[in-house]
Amino acid sequence: MITLLAVSEYIVFIWFGVIILATVIEASTMDLSSIWFSVGALIALIASALGANEVVQMILFIVVSAGLLIGLRPLFKKYVKRNNSSTNVDSLIGKTAVCLKGFSDGVRGEVKIDGKIWTAISKDTILVNDKVTVLAIEGVKLVVQKNQ
Repeated sequence: MITLLAVSEYIVFIWFGVIILATVIEASTMDLSSIWFSVGALIALIASALGANEVVQMILFIVVSAGLLIGLRPLFKKYVKRNNSSTNVDSLIGKTAVCLKGFSDGVRGEVKIDGKIWTAISKDTILVNDKVTVLAIEGVKLVVQKNQ
């Protein structure tokens, strides 16, 4: 005869499921959020194996997961490198460039800086040979301002 098992008999499978699900989510997002739930579920699984009741297991899961998420995630996020390519392009900000092709607000022009020609935009009207200061970089164009 088929009998329904109590939750306490299924709880080991539930914790395994949480571990696997949280690990799969973490592997797909790499956000360092879900992995802490895997650790919390592992602690709850160990507590289950040692005979702790479901309430104790759930409290352990919540406390461990939340504690690791709040305590360790910020530290790990600081030291884990993303796929950022360092180009030193930010070093152009604040430098002076020379206008090669005049432009104004809403029209793109060209400037030369450090021997390279860049597309540029500005709210000012910039004439050929005017000197401009690089304020920011938006994609592949420089945001510049006419020197006073």
